Amino acid sequence: MIPVKLTRPRSGPFQILCLGAHCDDIEIGCGATLLKLLREMPEVSVEWVVFSSTPLRTAEARASAAKFLRRAAAKTVRIHGFRDGFFPYDGGQLKEAFEDLKADVNPDLIFCSHRYDLHQDHALVAELARNTWRNHLILEYEIPKYDGDLGQPNCFVPVGRDLARRKARHILESFASQRDRHWFDEETFMAILRLRGLECRSPSGYAEAFYAHKMILG
Repeated sequence: MIPVKLTRPRSGPFQILCLGAHCDDIEIGCGATLLKLLREMPEVSVEWVVFSSTPLRTAEARASAAKFLRRAAAKTVRIHGFRDGFFPYDGGQLKEAFEDLKADVNPDLIFCSHRYDLHQDHALVAELARNTWRNHLILEYEIPKYDGDLGQPNCFVPVGRDLARRKARHILESFASQRDRHWFDEETFMAILRLRGLECRSPSGYAEAFYAHKMILG
């Protein structure tokens, strides 16, 4: 495999857009990668958008975003209140939310859930992301779950063991409301990082993996 470095094709901060159907999706899907990018790249601006939440989970999500985005040069956190599990039935309103976001944000890199994720909310966020930003680099992250829909990603970001553990720690500290879920623990988060690290021969043994929608090498 040949490493490829991210560069900004225009002046100003490198702009990242993170899209999550639910309050912990971004952190689970690309949290370690964000920590790495913000540590290694100067002048990174992050737009962080969550589409489904409740008052309790909103407070947790804002606290979590603050931890993950501590090094960002600029950041905006937007949290909507669409119903969990009902995204396909609220498609028109979600499409409007994406169009409003498009008017404000022209990112260099987009993180979102995978289009073939078996959770209906995740899949619709991926579909709308592709429809809304048609000329952008989109990396679709994966979320381990009961459905067993992990696939064969084609883009890997090796991360150090310190960042892998920091990701898991931040998630567990921030989302107390999710701790009763049988899968919501450090072993789950470290396991997927270790598996993807094996697949890309990460020097540390850990990596996050993504499905690259379109990439241009030049």
